[in-house]
Amino acid sequence: MLEIIPVIDLMNSVAVSGKSGNRSEYTPLKTIYASSANPVEIASSLKLAGAKEMYIADLNFIERDGSHNINEINDVNRILPVIADIGVDNLNTFEFALKYAYKIIVATETLESIDELKKIFEKYPKERIIVSVDVKNNELLAKHMDIDLEGFKEVLHEIDPNEIILLDISSVGTEGGFNKELLQIFSDFKDKIILGGGITPDEIDEISNMGIKKALVGTALHKGEIRINEF
Repeated sequence: MLEIIPVIDLMNSVAVSGKSGNRSEYTPLKTIYASSANPVEIASSLKLAGAKEMYIADLNFIERDGSHNINEINDVNRILPVIADIGVDNLNTFEFALKYAYKIIVATETLESIDELKKIFEKYPKERIIVSVDVKNNELLAKHMDIDLEGFKEVLHEIDPNEIILLDISSVGTEGGFNKELLQIFSDFKDKIILGGGITPDEIDEISNMGIKKALVGTALHKGEIRINEF
């Protein structure tokens, strides 16, 4: 059975929506799960709908613009276990985030180095860590590392994480369908994959039949096109 993990992005204390990672164009989220863009209200409703955990990206923290939504993440974590992306770049940032959420994302987009990734895995249990393979235009999105998809696959085989997010940034918010090519490249890790980016209602059965256990869904979920309990 495929677990649907609800996704929200936070900016300036409210949930926001946008397309393809263009964060300057994000607007307050409109969702069937709440009458406002308040993350606590949304989380409470999602829990009643059957959500088991929730993915939250703190866009302010990721951009390092001097503000954050860490208190809102902490509030939601009391309602639903939060998978938090705050733009972890090194061990210190990871340790900070652990105080506020159940699982912390270490994403290629913001990671400082492979050494820092290994330090995190050496010090903390795998149950608290999710590695996010961020891709844009079918290339690994890694601002601080000189590594491609195949190179990062080798790193993943070495550290052997429990869960790996495959996130096509180009597809976020588009409902254009998941990246089948990316999934094929990482087929070795099928049992660990959390699939994200542009998933449509028609693809839910297909993804489940592939053996994928979890999927990140934002836009289609908040529109009511995909439900938490699809099965």
